[in-house]
Amino acid sequence: MSSSVQLFRDQKYHELKGQCLQQGRLFEDPEFPASDESLYYDPAVKRKVEWKRPKDLCEDPYLLVDGMSSHDFHQGKLGNCWFVAACSCLALRKSLWQQVIPDYKEQEWDPKSLRKYAGIFRFRFWRFGEWTEVVVDDLLPTENGELIYCHSNVRNEFWSALLEKAYAKLAGSYQALDGGCAAEALVDFTGAVADSLNLAKGKYGEVFFEQMKLFEDLMKVHKRGGFISCSISESPGRPMEAETEMGLIVGHAYSVTAIRKLHLGDNLQKLFLIRLRNPWGKKEWHGAWSDSSKEWKKISDSERKNLGLTVENDGEFWMTFEDWCKNFTDVDICRTVNTSFFSFQKTWEKEMIYGAWAKHPEPLLNRSGGCFDNRETFLQNPQYLFDVKKAKDKVLVSLQQEDRRKYKKEGKGDNITIGFDILKVEDNRRYRLHKLTVQERVATSPYSNTRSVFLSASLQQGRYVLIPTTYIPGVPTKFILRLYTDVPSKLRELKADRPEMTCWSLLCGYPRRVIQIKVHLAEGLQKQDRSGGADPYVLIKCENQSWRSPVQHNTTSPEFNTQVIFYSKDKDSPVTIQVWNSRLLGDQFLGQAVLAASPGEPREQQRLRLRGRGAGEAAELPGHISVTLLSSHDLAEL
Repeated sequence: MSSSVQLFRDQKYHELKGQCLQQGRLFEDPEFPASDESLYYDPAVKRKVEWKRPKDLCEDPYLLVDGMSSHDFHQGKLGNCWFVAACSCLALRKSLWQQVIPDYKEQEWDPKSLRKYAGIFRFRFWRFGEWTEVVVDDLLPTENGELIYCHSNVRNEFWSALLEKAYAKLAGSYQALDGGCAAEALVDFTGAVADSLNLAKGKYGEVFFEQMKLFEDLMKVHKRGGFISCSISESPGRPMEAETEMGLIVGHAYSVTAIRKLHLGDNLQKLFLIRLRNPWGKKEWHGAWSDSSKEWKKISDSERKNLGLTVENDGEFWMTFEDWCKNFTDVDICRTVNTSFFSFQKTWEKEMIYGAWAKHPEPLLNRSGGCFDNRETFLQNPQYLFDVKKAKDKVLVSLQQEDRRKYKKEGKGDNITIGFDILKVEDNRRYRLHKLTVQERVATSPYSNTRSVFLSASLQQGRYVLIPTTYIPGVPTKFILRLYTDVPSKLRELKADRPEMTCWSLLCGYPRRVIQIKVHLAEGLQKQDRSGGADPYVLIKCENQSWRSPVQHNTTSPEFNTQVIFYSKDKDSPVTIQVWNSRLLGDQFLGQAVLAASPGEPREQQRLRLRGRGAGEAAELPGHISVTLLSSHDLAEL
């Protein structure tokens, strides 16, 4: 975790605690007072509560009793099972919950020295790219002497109730936590990357191969410290919080607490199991491999003990992975992406950028153009350039919008539908895209009204532009973009539309024409070695600018798919495309094509004969090259 921690509402924990101890009073938070405004944003749902401190609810309060476990707590009278499910996941990783509850031993009640108690606690959340510390008092809402929201199953343990209060403070009120997605809380607890899956659309319950791929992926996520939660979406005849025939609750967030692969009998039969926890602390699955099912007789006592099987209605249960895929519909996955070089796991290079969608009447200044379906305005979005340096690299992308719960009071608390596209662009592009011509649309994320969307893609070597968008145009909000690659990608925003006009350009000349070239392929090149192949590459030149493609090995019909863009000062300068054979003792010229590159020339793909060097109509050489060329005197057209 970064040493830089932001203070929510600029409240300094140690300073406030010191003042309270010095004055002999208990802390009362003026920023989140013990009043209705902290409970509700809608006056129609008010209820009568009493705010009490833990010492008023039991004789010996503690932050933690015997450490933390996923069985510690239950959901109260608030529709935030998603938050409680996330807490269950968090409790499984001590190194992570110690980030959320910093210096927990120092914050603990000390029965031997009650004078150190000031009724103030602090928690940390990863909010919009930064760790943020939230201070709260320990006045908690109760009815009839009982906590009404999240509470521990041990009467004198209060970490979950206080954590929930700090989270509610960030959101603006307890009511703002009603309804949500476990992945959102898990990202706030860890800074992980969130991903969502629809099990029904992916046909994971029907296609065994897809099911096994998902099992291996989720097991890897769990082993590497990631988190998984799942739910059943409501549908006609299956309303929210209805109980299915097999004991599962519709619209309810379950946390995944274990994933195991077992061998039965003579090790010929494999069993794929998953363990879940209901935040209610009761109501369990009663199908195959439920707590008291006959299937457990196939497992030895020692194996059952190793799995932690308990036959009691505690909300935790096992089921087969196949049954899980068939009974649940939605999965939230939080991947902890390793960026530490001191690790035996794969290490990723991380880039993170803050951005915003913003409306403007001027097209060149508008940054809220909507998704790809809005062809006229799609490129009027923020654009981010990055490079893939390896021949092929896996890229992870997370786009996260700001948390909108704080706007619920204004009726604007719903997430905006967001997503992004990745375009393969010219290898030397430095300015914003204005028209899609030779570029390739190589990847598209899902579009979702969740707080974040995620995509994993394998990309070829080259330069790319990532365009984050809202689904419809003209919706302003902030976002953060995170990109993970194997080697540094140099992620940066494209801001300029054309080369800058400077004093130097006034002296030496300013570009008068933009030229876009895509070399698709060559065919029928002269054979250069005994095996009948060659190692060709293309060299593209215009004025004093040039670009060389990667070498294609052992072929006389290479596919280059190389794109470049040039800004030419002379409106009549031609473009020369040369094909060379890469050799250890000096490269060999195989032929070239020269194009006038005037704006009036055909814009469709051309197949050109290779010729020798020289003025006029040079001699023909073996082979052809396929090219698309576009040019314009408007430097902001392409």
